[in-house]
Amino acid sequence: METKVLRACWRWRNYPPGHEGGGARADAEVLLNAAGRQLVVGMCGVEEEVLARALPSWGKEDAKLRAGAGDPVGLWRTGGAVAGPVAFGCRLCAVRRTGASVRVVRYTPRWERVCVRHGRWVLDADANQPLEHLDLRGLPEVVAQRRWTRVVRRAVRAGAEPERVFALAQAVVARWWEQAYGWEREKIWPWRLHQVAGGDAGGDLEWWRIVGRDAVVFPEVVAVADALLDPAMAELVWADSGAGRPRALPADGMFCRSLGERLGRSWLGPLAATDHGGPLIGWMGSVIRLRRGAGGPPGYDNDPWWLRQEHRAATMSGQLRVMGKEKKAPGSGTMWRAAVSAEQRRLITSTLDSVQEQLLQLRGVHSGPTADVARRLLRGLGHSAGLIENAWKRTALAAVNGGVPLEEIARWVDMPVEVLSQMLTADRQEEDS
Repeated sequence: METKVLRACWRWRNYPPGHEGGGARADAEVLLNAAGRQLVVGMCGVEEEVLARALPSWGKEDAKLRAGAGDPVGLWRTGGAVAGPVAFGCRLCAVRRTGASVRVVRYTPRWERVCVRHGRWVLDADANQPLEHLDLRGLPEVVAQRRWTRVVRRAVRAGAEPERVFALAQAVVARWWEQAYGWEREKIWPWRLHQVAGGDAGGDLEWWRIVGRDAVVFPEVVAVADALLDPAMAELVWADSGAGRPRALPADGMFCRSLGERLGRSWLGPLAATDHGGPLIGWMGSVIRLRRGAGGPPGYDNDPWWLRQEHRAATMSGQLRVMGKEKKAPGSGTMWRAAVSAEQRRLITSTLDSVQEQLLQLRGVHSGPTADVARRLLRGLGHSAGLIENAWKRTALAAVNGGVPLEEIARWVDMPVEVLSQMLTADRQEEDS
């Protein structure tokens, strides 16, 4: 059956999701009501229990599907909002199993992106870019994905969730990836990046740094995850902190030095140790608090695997959207908070707050035209960050009221749906009051 003929069998509540610049999304997913699912069962002759095991979205429900329960109804969603990260499948594997060379998409966690049989790294399917995979045949260290299986076993034995361990390790390494521009001694990553780019990233270096990052840094992510789960490494953190005699973490600490050696970069230790405010230092702080018994009740401050939202590794789709907006309108195509690091955001906000507080204290002491102008100017600067944030929040609220799915808005602003929902709910309550 042709696609348009097949789709006509259901009543659709919305249109297939597309990219901002136009074009259908490869990770478009379909939700069906009970009648719609029964229609599929009758068409393909496969029992519903089998389809439920094979298709992660099979039993998902949505309020929009309840109207007209007797009719077969379908609803379009993005895959990431339904069942998790979506990646392309290996076409060569699809040909081997089905005899047809067609595009395949799968729900695939970020640590299972290597096709070992064909030496390929399959890419996220939610980004508006033409590639489905990267060639890893010249990078055997990336293809050796089975090392992650060993890390998973260690995480389970330690009572940690492998997904959270991977997310933390990826955040640590992705942060290094952004800093590596200034690392003259870093030779491994540039060489790998040129390899996945077909030999030379050339004039598209920034684009390849986004598309190739996860594949290029995968061995280091696995190594960092393994190190963070090693009790011996936790002991080094405790020793660096002074053990029973607390002290500031040193720049030449044993933990960071050992971590650099594990990664084949003996020079990395001091750089990692002095990267204050990052996810690695946060993990070290949690380990120290737990060891001292000063963590307090269960919560993020004594959970080594808790990862702040601003520390999470930016997704490929999010970074490509920012790059596209910057090309269209340099300097004005993105929100400033999305374009600077977490530390810069905190520094800008705290500096403005500090200046405002000092001006308030001096208001009764200094007067005159110069002081008044300075006060008005700095007060305006202080409000700028809040105004920018309020502007996009109001835009998001208007989009929700206009029927745009919340998960679609969350994708636009590169923010988890739950966090966005809480922010918008708080804004609604404040506006109502």
